[in-house]
Amino acid sequence: MGTRAGGRRTGPKCIAIVGPFASGKTTLLEAILARTGAIPRQNPVSSGSTVSDHSPEARAHAMSVEATIATTEFMGEQITFVDCPGSIEFSFEAEPVLAACDLAVVVAEADEKKIPALQLIMRKLDDLGVPRILFLNKVDKAISGVRDTLKMLQPASSVPLLLRQIPLRKDGVVIGSIDLALERAYIYREYAESEVAQIPGDDKARELEARFSMLETLADHDDQLMEQLLEEIEPPKDAIFDDLAADLREGVVTPVLIGTAEKGNGVLRLLKAIRHDAPDIEATRKRLGAPDGGATVVQVMKTIHTPHGGKLSVSRILSGQVADGSELWLPGGDTAKVSGIYKMLGKDQFKLTAAKAGDTVALGKLDEVKTGQTLTSAKGGTKQLFTFEPPQPVFAFALRPKERKDEVKMSAAIQRLAEEDPSLSLRHNQDSAETVLSGHGEMHLRVVRERLEGKNQIPVEGHAPAVPYRETIRKSAQQRGRHKKQSGGHGQFGDVVIEIKPMPRGSGFQFTDTITGGVVPKTYIQSVETGIRDYLKTGPLGFPVVDVAVNLSDGSYHAVDSSDMAFQMAAKLAMKEGMAACSPVLLEPVMKVEIVTPSDATSKIIALIPQRRGQILGYDARPGWPGWDVVEATMPQAEIGDLIIELRSATAGVASYRAVFDHMAELTGRLADEAMNTNGKAA
Repeated sequence: MGTRAGGRRTGPKCIAIVGPFASGKTTLLEAILARTGAIPRQNPVSSGSTVSDHSPEARAHAMSVEATIATTEFMGEQITFVDCPGSIEFSFEAEPVLAACDLAVVVAEADEKKIPALQLIMRKLDDLGVPRILFLNKVDKAISGVRDTLKMLQPASSVPLLLRQIPLRKDGVVIGSIDLALERAYIYREYAESEVAQIPGDDKARELEARFSMLETLADHDDQLMEQLLEEIEPPKDAIFDDLAADLREGVVTPVLIGTAEKGNGVLRLLKAIRHDAPDIEATRKRLGAPDGGATVVQVMKTIHTPHGGKLSVSRILSGQVADGSELWLPGGDTAKVSGIYKMLGKDQFKLTAAKAGDTVALGKLDEVKTGQTLTSAKGGTKQLFTFEPPQPVFAFALRPKERKDEVKMSAAIQRLAEEDPSLSLRHNQDSAETVLSGHGEMHLRVVRERLEGKNQIPVEGHAPAVPYRETIRKSAQQRGRHKKQSGGHGQFGDVVIEIKPMPRGSGFQFTDTITGGVVPKTYIQSVETGIRDYLKTGPLGFPVVDVAVNLSDGSYHAVDSSDMAFQMAAKLAMKEGMAACSPVLLEPVMKVEIVTPSDATSKIIALIPQRRGQILGYDARPGWPGWDVVEATMPQAEIGDLIIELRSATAGVASYRAVFDHMAELTGRLADEAMNTNGKAA
């Protein structure tokens, strides 16, 4: 025993800080930077002047809206911390970061309402295979005991939460912690290193019980330790530390440390645990499947567009080294030259001449490089080590600049924002001629709009995107259309008789002809179809017409005055007059919706679906997700626009949904009138 971990891993490390919204991640980063001397003092989040609050949007909304990178030194070793947003609307930012990190520090607190959010984070770490430490924050405000808190939090973790420290209390107030591995007490001092002390006699029994529980969990993966416990032999401390490091790196336990980041308490013990136990770049390279062979390999974690320095690609150097001016191969065989290497401390950058394996740096002017890509010095490029699919957008608005002259400028600005945030989606709706921006919630897109107006100085207007209504008919009709015009010289003459019939839902459009005797020459039959199709783009209610069959049955022509255009006009006239007699009706798209929600909120979700004209198809437990359900329903697309706001309001911000088109359904009455007033002929 004592050799499983293979000793402390040296060299630069990269640590992600993750956790539910408002759990104290930014405060912890600020405390770490102050304790390591990277900043002169710890600023409270409420001051709006922390390292993570460098964007006006973060300050305005008192929340992190993007990952913040800060490199510092602790006991002679370089550590880069990446503070990832906690809100689910910005959580996608963490994925490419986590892939290239050595370890995640999960910040949590004794709040039952945040367990589903914690579970989402833990599941993502499981999927990526990232080891993690849980920092139980705000212990000074916790009402329940720390072991009761762990029992409450355990369902969020697929592996045991292993308590490494217990709080030290005096008169009911937390004054420090007891380290179960060192068997030593630490008395907290605000914003300063804790004072080492002996474990008080009154707490000795509590410490021994908690320590034995820790050792039992470690013994699940160490037979020799199990034998020692059974024989009541005290294991050596170095062997216990070896087991703690090995189990963390193997991902079979999640060690739990405690503290209060706001006061800087517990931060030094966390830093020492990271320094001693965290895996290094070699383990991360192996986890990602990076190629061997000595070539430089770089994983891009984030893209930033700075006001003066241009584009920066925040990257982890997995192997080799990068010097200013180095040429790197991109996926697909193109190359890019590095123009500037920078160490990051929030918004501040410090120029470097080179970066080595393990370093996390920003590489300048790699204009063609995207977040998540793998770059290499090996000719021709290398396989991509990490691929990610942004979750389906759940909120959208149509966007346009207030001044037409800004259209090109707005398009370029949105393209830059989408480079920084690949979860943004932009498309042009041909039917409504709208530019539609989609994302992961109302706040997500509000921040995008604020950046367009603030950072890019482009005033914009936004509104809910148009719903793609269609119209069809209920009855059949026969109609003649005659276009005749004489204005000197050749005239215009086209004459058609058409039969209009409804078709089954989803059939689209069908054109046929039963012309006999050449009353409409074959040359013009195609012209008739073209005219009909052109009319169907906007029917009598003001929307595209679907599920209609039109047959050309009769007509006449003039040897001199007939033309392609004349027959197109005759066909449009026949359709215009005939469709009015076919009892046109509005159709709305209905979506199949799959909502994922914590089980304790399922009843709320089921109750709100009918309020949005939805039909519940059923619900069941979410496979592999204890404490979660999946609710399936159909719902009109018109009702889905702001659905996510209500879902998240009912679930402490964690519910989400996927929607796919299911069918078109008739819409009548007041709702149909409103749709036509907004989008159709009545508008």
